[in-house]
Amino acid sequence: MAGAGAVVLYDRDCGFCRWSLARVLDFDRRRRLRPVALQDAEADELLGGMEEERRYASAHLVTAGGEVYSGGAAVAPLLGLLRGGTPLSLVARLLTGPLRLGYGVVARNRGLLGRRLSTRAKARALERIDRHATGKRTG
Repeated sequence: MAGAGAVVLYDRDCGFCRWSLARVLDFDRRRRLRPVALQDAEADELLGGMEEERRYASAHLVTAGGEVYSGGAAVAPLLGLLRGGTPLSLVARLLTGPLRLGYGVVARNRGLLGRRLSTRAKARALERIDRHATGKRTG
């Protein structure tokens, strides 16, 4: 997807991860984010030698400049890339500790959260992610 300034790496095998990323991409009207599954070869290049356990423990944001943010630390820079997200990004920078803690709780329970989502919701999320990745407009 040409023009995307940052890459969001997510676990394609995790239903909750797919669903939550699709929600984020709904706000990426300027197409500044490009989703890439952690299972893709490109993820190896983007995350370098990151250990597999750490790699799959959270989502990651890789900026156009090559900076890598993981888990709760990715929230503020990610919000800054979304239309209208700058004020929220500034607040998120003030709440780094609570965001990391909260993200950790959600990440550790993503299997449970994913089971609460319907198969249809997870499939729709994957379709939205794939459309976003190819640059096709949704709805």
